[in-house]
Amino acid sequence: MKAYVFPGQGAQFSGMGKDLYDNSSVAKEMFDKANKILGFDITKIMFEGTAEELKETKVTQPAIFLHSTILAACIGGSFDPAMVAGHSLGELSALVANKTLSFEDGLKLVSKRALAMQDACEAEPSTMAAIIGLDDRVVEDICLAIDGIVVAANYNCPGQLVISGSISAIEAACSKLIEAGARRALVLPVGGAFHSPLMEPAREKLATAIDTTEFSTPVCPVYQNVVARAVSDPSEIKKNLMAQLTAPVRWTQTMQKMIADGATEVIEVGPGKVLQGLFKKVDRQFLCSSAEII
Repeated sequence: MKAYVFPGQGAQFSGMGKDLYDNSSVAKEMFDKANKILGFDITKIMFEGTAEELKETKVTQPAIFLHSTILAACIGGSFDPAMVAGHSLGELSALVANKTLSFEDGLKLVSKRALAMQDACEAEPSTMAAIIGLDDRVVEDICLAIDGIVVAANYNCPGQLVISGSISAIEAACSKLIEAGARRALVLPVGGAFHSPLMEPAREKLATAIDTTEFSTPVCPVYQNVVARAVSDPSEIKKNLMAQLTAPVRWTQTMQKMIADGATEVIEVGPGKVLQGLFKKVDRQFLCSSAEII
């Protein structure tokens, strides 16, 4: 059974999507439509922009979404998912790929998500940190004991958990986690505390947009970040997507559940190979590849 997975923020690179634009009339049409929907020339930034330009949240999230969803559209008849999942932002790409959302509605939600998250980041200084080499439960318990807001945000793979919260609480937690035996506790160069209670203003804005968007019955289940299991009911998909901005990304649990449910290979659709690497951390022998235009 094929599982298709879609990357999140951080996978962007200058030149992303240019090969699709140059070699596919379908891709060119979708990119041109995206420029009109967004109201700015995102293709120029994707194809020619600097790393700094691509790091701007209002650019990064739509750029990764566009690369992933347009690549999925260009795969053609070979795109036959038994299941899909996306890491954080990638969940919206997955929902377009499995026909829950239209391309246009998905892009509009991604743009609103990016702007709402940017506003939340600017409202209260906050950050995230990657914790390497500790059991998830140890990290969770230490975060609970810290004064201030600090929570487990991204369960990326066994032994790798990203925490999220206020700057002072993150610094205090990192110190305690090193004392507890973490190999690394690295503060990340991000603009805010994604997947934490500090994203509540962004969640409220996005929830309103999601509520007024049409969600269809998907062609295959999506394994959602919030619940780490297969979901096919549009109303439940909506509810979980609304909760995603303030809830943790349970990617470790998602990978384990997809494998337990019969996935025999994973195909990453979009920039980079980060998600393939995470699957290999769960099962070194698992068959992983990147999506390519036939």
